[in-house]
Amino acid sequence: MATQYERIASYINQFGSITPRDAFTDLGITKLSTRIGEMERKGIIKVERRTEKSNNRYGEPCQYTRYYKVRQ
Repeated sequence: MATQYERIASYINQFGSITPRDAFTDLGITKLSTRIGEMERKGIIKVERRTEKSNNRYGEPCQYTRYYKVRQ
């Protein structure tokens, strides 16, 4: 059974980035920012964060973070 860290790292490697919505719908992970922070502190992964803007289901503006793996 894969850990959340393994699932996140695999997803980023496969798709190039991950958002909180991706993590929830595809991986069942609800606290992506927490897991990413833990992974960085443990030296598992290094990420770049980019804020993106969109509209929610009511047409209201909102923003979220997309995480990209930093290539070393």
